[in-house]
Amino acid sequence: MTAYLETERLTLRRFTPGDVELLVELDSDPEVMRFLTGQPTTRDEVEREILPGFLKVYAAHEQLGTFAAYEKAGGAFAGWFGMQPTADPAAVGVGYRLLRPVWGKGYATEGTKALIARAFTELGMERVEADTMAVNHRSRAVMRRSGLRFVKIWHEHFDDPLPGTEFGEVLYAVDRTTWEAGSHE
Repeated sequence: MTAYLETERLTLRRFTPGDVELLVELDSDPEVMRFLTGQPTTRDEVEREILPGFLKVYAAHEQLGTFAAYEKAGGAFAGWFGMQPTADPAAVGVGYRLLRPVWGKGYATEGTKALIARAFTELGMERVEADTMAVNHRSRAVMRRSGLRFVKIWHEHFDDPLPGTEFGEVLYAVDRTTWEAGSHE
């Protein structure tokens, strides 16, 4: 399988229809899902919605999507990184989801920085953004270390809110000019 992107310690590739088990493993950890849905994703949902959704984005946007991440040392699956289309064709949204055993190794920042660089240098984007729950301090730290800057906080209504929802959602972003001025170093 062809690599979509390589970093010093990671290789990213497109998901395939045969990758159900990887996603089930990742999304079955309640801590991984804590700030996303608050509960594990079922195998049925991975098979019917999640993985087909990933494949659909590839078909519509050749250079965008969600990419399986592997550690170069040993080749173990580490999780995924995403670079998604937004309502603005000159902007993309970035994100990641990693297996708990690789938390704290700097992979989230490494992969996110690489996606941001690709967005500006190869894809011609003008803006990269990311969002998370305001209480997700670890992801917010990754966003800052990756060169993204706080833009705003907002509140959404959820019928079944996760703990911490009352503190809102946050948006971080960087534009091409700021990134080129050195915030990526």
